[in-house]
Amino acid sequence: MKELTKRQKEVLSFIAAYIKNHTYPPTIREIADHFSISVKGAYDHITALKRKNCLKHDDKRSRTMELVRSKTDENLGTVYNIPIVGTVAAGIPILSEENWEGTITVHQSALKKNRTYFALRVRGDSMSGAGIMDGDMAIIEKLNVVRNGEIAVAVVDDAVTLKRFYRENSRFKLQAENPAYKPIFSRDVRILGRLAQIIRNYK
Repeated sequence: MKELTKRQKEVLSFIAAYIKNHTYPPTIREIADHFSISVKGAYDHITALKRKNCLKHDDKRSRTMELVRSKTDENLGTVYNIPIVGTVAAGIPILSEENWEGTITVHQSALKKNRTYFALRVRGDSMSGAGIMDGDMAIIEKLNVVRNGEIAVAVVDDAVTLKRFYRENSRFKLQAENPAYKPIFSRDVRILGRLAQIIRNYK
């Protein structure tokens, strides 16, 4: 039996997380919408997962997908649902209410043990030089102290922004990774966390 492809693992991971969050499986259309693919494309992935004995599915009824748990655990290992709590500006800071917007599934291999994480949607292009683009999902390790030069989520004047952090003599500097943006200087900066990973949805 061939191993799962990267996309098949992503689809299986999404189904597992969806069932965990909702107690029932997604529809094929919901899978298609999540991955920005056609319904036929999603159906082909489901068919492949059935063929590889990772999934059971009754084609004639909606929401009938069942995980073959032993195969799911073997292929995915442990995954965690990280809460999405709002939007962070990679540009001019914007106000961000910490509203729960759902979760994003992240494999254990991408996370450190015994740490707390949250996710923020990136808006803006000021960190493009560091490979962080508008629309990306930033996975943040929750911390209140970071080292000089690390990319951090910081609160300045009640606004949340993603920048490279520097501690200077009498102030803090939040440095963009795009020459079009000037550094932000402040004596009052609150750190929320450190960038752990960027997840990009290719459409």
